[in-house]
Amino acid sequence: MTNSTATQTGNGSGTAPARVAVIAHDAPASAPLVIGITSHRNIVAGEVKVIRARVRELFVQLQNEFPHSPLTVLSPLAEGGDQLVAEEGLKLGAQLVSPLPFARELYAQDFTDAAARARFESLCARARLIELPLLTGHTHAEVSTPGDQRDCQYAHVGMFVARHCHLLLAIWDGKDSDRLGGTAQIVDYFLTGTPPGGIERRRDKRPRLYGGGDERLLCHLVCSRDAPNGVPVAPLQPGQMIWRNLDTASEPDAPMPQAFRTVFAHTDAFNVDVATYSHQIEADGPGIDDGAAAANAGTPAQPSPATLFQSADWLAIHFQKRVLLAMRVIYLVAFVMGVAFTMYDNLPEQDRLLLVFLFLFATGVVVNAIARRRGWHRKYLDYRALAEGLRVQCYWRRAGISLTGDPEFARDSLMQKQDIELGWVRNVMRSAGLFGQAWPERQDATTLRGVIDEWVGDASHGELGYYRVRTEQRERSHRVNEAIGAMCLLAGILISVVLAVLMHTLSNNAKNDLIVVMAIFSIFAAVREAYSFRKADRELIRQYRFMERVFGNARSALDKAGDADEQREILRALGEAALAEHVEWAVMHRQRPLEAGKL
Repeated sequence: MTNSTATQTGNGSGTAPARVAVIAHDAPASAPLVIGITSHRNIVAGEVKVIRARVRELFVQLQNEFPHSPLTVLSPLAEGGDQLVAEEGLKLGAQLVSPLPFARELYAQDFTDAAARARFESLCARARLIELPLLTGHTHAEVSTPGDQRDCQYAHVGMFVARHCHLLLAIWDGKDSDRLGGTAQIVDYFLTGTPPGGIERRRDKRPRLYGGGDERLLCHLVCSRDAPNGVPVAPLQPGQMIWRNLDTASEPDAPMPQAFRTVFAHTDAFNVDVATYSHQIEADGPGIDDGAAAANAGTPAQPSPATLFQSADWLAIHFQKRVLLAMRVIYLVAFVMGVAFTMYDNLPEQDRLLLVFLFLFATGVVVNAIARRRGWHRKYLDYRALAEGLRVQCYWRRAGISLTGDPEFARDSLMQKQDIELGWVRNVMRSAGLFGQAWPERQDATTLRGVIDEWVGDASHGELGYYRVRTEQRERSHRVNEAIGAMCLLAGILISVVLAVLMHTLSNNAKNDLIVVMAIFSIFAAVREAYSFRKADRELIRQYRFMERVFGNARSALDKAGDADEQREILRALGEAALAEHVEWAVMHRQRPLEAGKL
């Protein structure tokens, strides 16, 4: 609903920033489809060939169905399925992003088998590596040896994969396990949000009351483990592929659930729109700075929150204009239709106006059909939702705000009351957080002041200035519309009085003429009121006033804050309030779709 927003997180829970190494290959220019991997390390050797074939089959299917969404494999490169999936993805041209539980040199000590170690080094050379920071209280010396702290780091990287992927591929025997950071625990975390034992995160402890498991898709590829009692849990068989979310599981080898196909298809459509209008988007210049440019200097361009925000914001404005154009055409047609039918009914020798009426009706139906077929209304709302989430994400990043110690997403606060189709918005934000991973170790006071001035602003600029101006504009426009409606009503009443007083002296033709004029005023007033309702003018004025107060109060609190940490807490709360406001806006407009038949 606002002019734009993006999210970033910093490093504020006692951990160091992640170290990022990027190889020199072409980065995806579009929002990717991120496939995370969690797997057993000891897959039975006789099943490896089948597992490879099923993984390749899955990747080919995704590439065929969503050709404009470049595949990204998110794999920690552990022995077994992690390396297998990474290799198959690279063969098909996917980008490989590899979060490591700690420094690469330390992680490499896990690979005692020479062949596995060689595969690890080879894959690292072709991957974008993300060395995750040590958790609070962990030391390099303690994670260097087997024990709870090292296991917690493995759980940490598994959770990272689960949080950033759109589809989690679990090569798993289907059995529960209490092994910290094991495949079973990562699957449970992905579906339920329950962190593995020993890993506590302030955000993860909140229950998922809205849109939790129904938007998380798990592809369970059944395998056996090379261990005692390593067969899959009955009745599963090795090589079967099962689609799971929190509440349901498909039959073995069933197609992907249609709801999730729709989610991924919306991301694909977004990428098509970005490519279609890329020149216009670039011509408008950069959007907002998420602070990642300096941190990623010298690396290939990535779909960071800032670059995705620029595209989403431009597209939202573009489709908003199309929606408004369609609405104006449809309501203008409705007004002229009403006038034509009134004249046909009340004036002599106006039979041709019935044909005009039918032509205009067909015009309205065609315009509405074009708008619905091309998804203008859905795209406008979806792209605005994405832009608003990314705006908060960018400013949080620049401000150094971290909610969990690694990249956190405004998507957790965004659109949680919406249907599963809006899961694609959160998916894009997940990938934006992934590729916008690096940031300076600590933002200085100048950077923080810049965020406050650019985002919050004052009465003349920033969001505070935006809401002040928009409130004034909407109120002025609403007063004019209300005055026009009152004038139309008054004119209709006056004509009615004239007809009542002069009913015996006026000719039939004069009466009919006055009735037509009265009807025109009434039709105009009714169509104007319907148009105002569809645009939700009154509700928008209330929301603009509310957000002007929110940003005004935030600005006052920021000016009085004693230190940078307090200012970051205010900005964090402000971002969540902005996202909550957008939820209300989106809910309101989704209840008022563009429908010519309801005029």
